[in-house]
Amino acid sequence: MFKTVIAGIGHYVPKNVFTNNDLTRYMDTSDEWIQERTGIKERRYADRTGETTTTMGVEAAKMAIEKAGISNNDIDFIIFATLSPDYYFPGCGVLLQRAMKMNEVGALDIRNQCSGFVYALSVADQFIKTGTYKNILLVCSEKHSFGLDFSTRGRNVSVIFGDGAAACVLQPTQEEGRGVLSTHLHSDGESAEILAMFNPGTHANHWLEQKVANFDDAEMGEMFMSHQMIDNAQNFPNMDGPTVFKKAVVKFPEVIMEALEKNGYKPSDLNLLIPHQANLRIAQFVQQKLQLKDEQVYNNIERFGNTTAASIPIALSEASELGKIKKGDLVCMAAFGSGFTWGSALMRW
Repeated sequence: MFKTVIAGIGHYVPKNVFTNNDLTRYMDTSDEWIQERTGIKERRYADRTGETTTTMGVEAAKMAIEKAGISNNDIDFIIFATLSPDYYFPGCGVLLQRAMKMNEVGALDIRNQCSGFVYALSVADQFIKTGTYKNILLVCSEKHSFGLDFSTRGRNVSVIFGDGAAACVLQPTQEEGRGVLSTHLHSDGESAEILAMFNPGTHANHWLEQKVANFDDAEMGEMFMSHQMIDNAQNFPNMDGPTVFKKAVVKFPEVIMEALEKNGYKPSDLNLLIPHQANLRIAQFVQQKLQLKDEQVYNNIERFGNTTAASIPIALSEASELGKIKKGDLVCMAAFGSGFTWGSALMRW
């Protein structure tokens, strides 16, 4: 059976750097407050009108395709992971296919938020292993800045997220000692509202009245979008940070160990762990829990913030460019996020 390898990878981040001090112009916060809680120093924001989730994905895809040594016409399937699509529908996959003038190949959109890359990789791996496709373009891109509450009311969420994209070309190989070894996916919807964006949506308060504390406004969910929703900030992300943190520091190590044990490895065998860049404090906790050395973990959240689906592949692309990964290295990627969903992937580079 074939194994899946990353034949080419690339990433794109907007040129606009937004520091913690820049955020103090809009909300009551400080560089010290943000760094202490998240480890973030700065993030990138896309141009308001000149860049979209899809266009950033296109830039990353061009790099990945070039590094893979193929052309756009060689791509036979597209997987696009994002929580911030250009349109409510259709998805970004078809917009990217159009923008890159590709053949009429399939385009699959994945909405697994922070776990988007791991879920997308798992799906692609099944297609590659069975010989269905030979050149899958996996794109992860986020334009968070367009939907954040830049006020003191929204600071707990808004200081965390940044914009960016990454892409990779996945191909089959029968070469010994290379490829994806296994992927592991999980979910628990019991806490779905802990980290969510409620509106616009079609829920009509079906879930909110039961799950969200102090949610007593019956009119809030009766429309797809209303002035009242906007006035009450119901169209911005909602997050219970401490609860997310407590769940993440349990599930992150569990799912990493699941991948290692499945393949007969232990943490010390890892050449590199690339965790989803959710919060530097979470990554540090996981590193300590697994007793990993600094050189075994790659983080870049201090420069880019949390780019959700794009965070793992951006970090993977950077690590590859910096020579921190070489052929044959054992690499683990793991994510935890909204849903809750979480997962891991273990591969030989």
